[in-house]
Amino acid sequence: MKKNTKKKIREQEFEQITKIPVKGKKGGRMSDITWRIFRIMAEFIEGFEFISETSREVTIFGSARTDKKNKWYQEAEMLGKILGQNNFTVITGGGPGIMEAANKGAKEAGTMSIGLNIQLPQEQRINPYVTKGKGFYYFFTRKVMMAASAQAYVFFPGGFGTLDEFFEIITLVQTEKIVKIPVICIGKDYWSKLDKFIGQVILNGYKSIDAQDRKIYHIVDSAEEAYELIKDSEERTIF
Repeated sequence: MKKNTKKKIREQEFEQITKIPVKGKKGGRMSDITWRIFRIMAEFIEGFEFISETSREVTIFGSARTDKKNKWYQEAEMLGKILGQNNFTVITGGGPGIMEAANKGAKEAGTMSIGLNIQLPQEQRINPYVTKGKGFYYFFTRKVMMAASAQAYVFFPGGFGTLDEFFEIITLVQTEKIVKIPVICIGKDYWSKLDKFIGQVILNGYKSIDAQDRKIYHIVDSAEEAYELIKDSEERTIF
């Protein structure tokens, strides 16, 4: 048997052992779970090595379902271009929609256009504007990489994934697990409704946060407004 063939078989076996159980089936043996932990460790090591090669990062989040005619696609593209023209590195999830738009603007501006991609049952594919990408099997390892070292975070309208990432970032700032940096929400019509809920229900109704916690994030309506909040931000190391 050829050496390359043996290697491919070993990789396929490792892939099978470390795979998450199919829905409806029982979990694997403890030995299988141990191998899965090795895969998680490998993703963390490779991920941190990957992002350590970049600087002046701004991470942009948003819906994978936003089409090219949507104004938020166009604003994300504009923001990617503005950031690129000012020597920032643009990081996205590497997929379609808002991610594609931001990567497109960055690539056209000649800056590094990073995509931290993940395989999903629907929607997710690597967009053609990523100039340097890294794929992840586990959602949580990818999320850590996207949160690890950016000096600003920008959120466009999106679905559950975008909201999950938004709340994770503002929680990290609130609990001082990361330094206070610009967290910017673009799209007043979308984000103001959420901000109203946070104020009326979470703050005033249930007293679950402090008033100052609402100052962690900023809501704007354009790429230009977002850049004004980003331009003087300080570069930071991992966490």
